[in-house]
Amino acid sequence: MKQPFKVMVVMVAFGFFSKPTVAAESDQQRIADIITPLMRQHDIPGMAVAVVQGDKRFVLTYGLAAAGEGKPVNRDTLFELGSISKLFTGLLGAYAHETGKLDWDAPASRYWPALQGSAMDKIMMKQLATYSAGGLPLQFPDRVKNKEADIADYYRQWKPSYPAGEQRLYSNPSIGLFGFLTAKSLGMPFDKAVEQVLLSKLDMRNTRIVLQAGDKARYAWGHAEGGQRVRVMPGPLDSEAYGIKSSGADMLKLLSANIDGVKDPALQAALQDTQRVRYQAGDLRQGLGWEIYRYPVVLPALLGGNSNNMAFNPHKIEWLSKPERLPAGLYNKTGSTRGFGAYVLMVPEQKIGIAMLANRNYPNSERVAAGYRILSVLLASPAKG
Repeated sequence: MKQPFKVMVVMVAFGFFSKPTVAAESDQQRIADIITPLMRQHDIPGMAVAVVQGDKRFVLTYGLAAAGEGKPVNRDTLFELGSISKLFTGLLGAYAHETGKLDWDAPASRYWPALQGSAMDKIMMKQLATYSAGGLPLQFPDRVKNKEADIADYYRQWKPSYPAGEQRLYSNPSIGLFGFLTAKSLGMPFDKAVEQVLLSKLDMRNTRIVLQAGDKARYAWGHAEGGQRVRVMPGPLDSEAYGIKSSGADMLKLLSANIDGVKDPALQAALQDTQRVRYQAGDLRQGLGWEIYRYPVVLPALLGGNSNNMAFNPHKIEWLSKPERLPAGLYNKTGSTRGFGAYVLMVPEQKIGIAMLANRNYPNSERVAAGYRILSVLLASPAKG
């Protein structure tokens, strides 16, 4: 039986690249009319929704950081991002490329001598980054532990199921290895590289891979079936694939950077590179972390690209002759851990971005549909703050 559910709504003004603004009361209510029934339906204790809308920047918060406790979600509450972490991995790779440290067409084994003599001699970095290495699975086998030697052994023994570059098969070991090798190209561990190269430049000072002193009080509890409280467990290449925790306020900064740009030239070039299409698989176009659709896009196409079929099965791909940005695109990414579910989407040409963070893992289809409805609300209202 679902426990009694009480929604608390807190609007937080927040500015990034612009003066602080607030949501129009009508928009606040229309978004609440989407989020609160979603929370009731899926027994979600708490959510944060970050919104970029033209000149406006705001975070809406709902419910509790842990079921049964009185602490409400606020703009700084930490949620697990799951695979939205891949946006940071893709951005770090693009930054390494822009600064001359990483070659997209280099074999993976160039950056880790332990992989020389394996299939990684013929798999390019851009293929690892885009889940097209030849059939790396969704997850590591249970036998692979969180040790560098075990991870190296796994990749040395792995054999492709089909030629690299022909099929897309969504994979944590694929983009996880890409992030690991990217950090090697930069000469530092992945966690340190993300913190120093990305988070500091984006002013995302409350986003974490490794928790710091004082973070415990603002780290929400995830909720699994049966009411069990859970948080993400360590795993091989977890930081690179699904290990980042962030808040509504910091996700607002990530959206703003992608939509408005940043002053650092190399980081700005990297942000633009993540938004370039590498290949197409049906309606889905693959960027670096971002999954992209020609805008406007109908909801069924967006649901199809975020379906179990797309996540679990291989799909034939058509590479572009060179990466290019769509004249108008919708960019999105889902992310899940056992106890958390998140979704982010943006339409830069419309100056709109949305990040939805929840402390329960609920169906991707429900997140995508809710995000699409919020997008419709924002498109129908004035963008000026």
